[in-house]
Amino acid sequence: MSARDSVPVNPSGRAPTIHDVAARCGVAASTVSRAFSRPERVNLATRQRILATAEEMGYRPNPIARALPSGRTRTLGLLVPDITNPFFLDLIRGAERAAAAAGYTLVLADTDESSETELTAVRRLTRAVDGYVLASSRLSDARLREAYATSPLVVVNRRVAPLPGVLIDSAHGTRAAAEHLASLGHERIAYLAGPRASWSDQRRWRALQSVARRRGLSTVRIGPLAPTVDAGVAAADAIVLEDVTAAVTFNDLLAIGVLRRLRARGIGVPDQISVVGCDDIFGADFCHPPLTTLTAPIETAGRAAVDLLLGLLDTDRQGSGRDVVLPTRLTIRDSTGTAPTTTSRPVPLTAEPSS
Repeated sequence: MSARDSVPVNPSGRAPTIHDVAARCGVAASTVSRAFSRPERVNLATRQRILATAEEMGYRPNPIARALPSGRTRTLGLLVPDITNPFFLDLIRGAERAAAAAGYTLVLADTDESSETELTAVRRLTRAVDGYVLASSRLSDARLREAYATSPLVVVNRRVAPLPGVLIDSAHGTRAAAEHLASLGHERIAYLAGPRASWSDQRRWRALQSVARRRGLSTVRIGPLAPTVDAGVAAADAIVLEDVTAAVTFNDLLAIGVLRRLRARGIGVPDQISVVGCDDIFGADFCHPPLTTLTAPIETAGRAAVDLLLGLLDTDRQGSGRDVVLPTRLTIRDSTGTAPTTTSRPVPLTAEPSS
């Protein structure tokens, strides 16, 4: 009886291992490993026999195990601050499609808006992935540079030299939103800020202020806020107390929360307060009223980030840092309108209105 005949295809009903394939072929396990990871180092006839046997037995090599000799897992890591945010769902979709087209698997981690959780995830995944995409990272510039020194890394919505990154130019869109509100006669505008560690939040606030200075408008900053619907609901009362006629929000989820609360208080949008969001997520046009917002190519950003990362893996990273800048545009819907007169502004309330 030959070695090939002495080993069943799937002993004990378990998945076949590299040792099962080796025993079936009468070779060492290291030879089987080389047949998959470094085929040029295995005799052609032996390699063909190993691959045919592995196929017959249903053996699939472990990508992590294959990485030991080759240094590659063909796996990429994608870290996002909040997987429930529709913005990141579109980003994930784009990244996944680009990774799959290149023959890579994408590993996803939700960092829960925490820099410490993000850093822990990066360290834990270091040996399991070939590189990372960090979307809207909450890490400091110094931490990002440290991570980049040890692993290929691309950032989204962040600019940190020499890291390559994909930047959705929401600052340009914010200026367009401010100009739009100014053209409608609004003179006092609130900005609902995002998380304290958000780099893009600071850029949007500065963009709003630049237009305000040039057009003689006044602005007030409310926040930092969690980028959620509930935070928008809570912040809506502050908007009314600030006696503004318009609000620009860090993202659409905050804006949706504001719309919900203002409607509950009987405050008309846009008759009494205009509201502008950011991202144009799914559902922004289903709001009541439909939301004026900055439309961003979010899925394209996910694809571009993975493409940049794959470029890092295929070339010398020294001096490879560069940015891909994607434009945004203002999509005008029914949540913005002409500034109200003084007599038609909402009356500030300090307590919950009675039912």
